[in-house]
Amino acid sequence: MSDVIISPSILSADFANLEQDIKLVQKFGADWIHVDVMDGHFVPNITIGVPVVASLRKVTDLPLDVHLMIENPKKYVEPFAKAGADILTFHYEAVNGDDEIIELIKYIKSFGIRAGISIKPKTQPEKVFKFLPMLDLVLVMTVEPGFGGQSFMSDCAKKIKLLRDENKDIIIQVDGGINDKTGLICKNYGANSLVAGNYIYKSSDIKEAIRLLK
Repeated sequence: MSDVIISPSILSADFANLEQDIKLVQKFGADWIHVDVMDGHFVPNITIGVPVVASLRKVTDLPLDVHLMIENPKKYVEPFAKAGADILTFHYEAVNGDDEIIELIKYIKSFGIRAGISIKPKTQPEKVFKFLPMLDLVLVMTVEPGFGGQSFMSDCAKKIKLLRDENKDIIIQVDGGINDKTGLICKNYGANSLVAGNYIYKSSDIKEAIRLLK
């Protein structure tokens, strides 16, 4: 599996120079831009919202890969879709029950965008197997969501193989402590999209960091 989608997380970018930082990773081979939306409830941190996504849409034509780490994600699907999100990924743990998850996936897709589901480190991958045929992407968190710069949890990476064995076609994305070494572990398990924040944005050579991930 050689075609790996690299999605730099702007959580680690310079928020005073977001346009510059996005254009930099775009120039050096990023495939998507990963936007971490946190509400201070589902996760302890608070980050960015709809107006920032709308602003990002004006400065890049890369797909905006929006990760909703929020309670009640359905409430914000339409605003983020209209702001320019290309992919909306919600958390399995933020939705009550299978029927609501199915309804939410259909609702996201009704806006002509891709739908993803994310699982936290303590959630077993079997919980989302039944939804995989409906989804475009599943995001495996290899850190606890909420803050950048955490260490990679290797046990969580083993979930990737179980998901890949269950569905050969879905995009399996991994987020948390990703660098050239942990990224390779994830790719070997079957991941084909890597989210990296600090590894890319804190690198002295961003072009080389992206090349190594690919």
